[in-house]
Amino acid sequence: MTSAYSAFAGVASGVAALDIRGLTKGFTTTGGERFLAVDGIDLTVQPGEVVAFLGPNGAGKSTTIDMILGLTRPDAGRVQVLGLTPEDAVRSGRVAAVMQSGGLLPALTVQATVDVIASLFPGADSEEVIRRAGLDEVRQRTVSTCSGGQQQSLRFALALLSDPDLLILDEPTAGMDVDARRRFWADVRADAARGTTVLFATHYLDEADHFADRVVMVARGRVVADGTTAEVRARTSGRAVSAVVSRAGADAALHTVPGTRIVEIRGDRTVFATHRHGSPGKASSDDLVRFLLTRTDARELEAVSLGLEEVFVQLTADGEVAR
Repeated sequence: MTSAYSAFAGVASGVAALDIRGLTKGFTTTGGERFLAVDGIDLTVQPGEVVAFLGPNGAGKSTTIDMILGLTRPDAGRVQVLGLTPEDAVRSGRVAAVMQSGGLLPALTVQATVDVIASLFPGADSEEVIRRAGLDEVRQRTVSTCSGGQQQSLRFALALLSDPDLLILDEPTAGMDVDARRRFWADVRADAARGTTVLFATHYLDEADHFADRVVMVARGRVVADGTTAEVRARTSGRAVSAVVSRAGADAALHTVPGTRIVEIRGDRTVFATHRHGSPGKASSDDLVRFLLTRTDARELEAVSLGLEEVFVQLTADGEVAR
């Protein structure tokens, strides 16, 4: 996707929408063990960028987002949002967020919920955000009777009321059907074209592939990849090999062909990730194909370049810090 990168009204020229340096946050388990949820993250997002923030569960995404929004204080490092502290940026209404859950009163109707929040922002247009979020037909429903996808659309409508310069989205399309997801991303794309900066976390990697200008992948609290989807794919030299193979055959490949991983199982088809060219301690995709054909019951083999999903699994499993 292409969006505006130049400075826009409300953000001074040369000021990053998001500037994170050395961000660190640790927690202590109930057993007294200390661990780092976020381990020295550096990240700069320019005005108008749409950035996908990806990582497996426990990678530190939500903790990082909490610190960007001023909900959690870092142990070390700093966060500047639109040149301000997170608290000041949020307080000014220049930052809005769509979170995975919470923040809604179940007894209120959709219309009443929007009207209450709109009253906090002079000039906010309740009708416009209800229309944009696709909530016109359910405006008189109580929140408790709305589906999960409709509630998520309501959170999006509320986030739009302040006309934010920075929009933070944490699993924004969770629970939405295909039409709602399509409408949601069309709206986000329109906002980005007008200069709104968007940072979103999602488990739908196709959303990152189609709608992000840039992908940032994190694992174990560190950034392991940062760039366009093409640049992130280029960080791995592997190929995906898929085959219809028994569980015993797949296990044999994992234990015999070095560097092989299973990244997905689609029905009776197993997708492996391996390296295009052999390197010390790791076999190539040709080695894997040869093993599957001669030593297992595999059939219908296909070898293709890694997609974003396979790259995601490989990079977040390796946990290498982005260079």
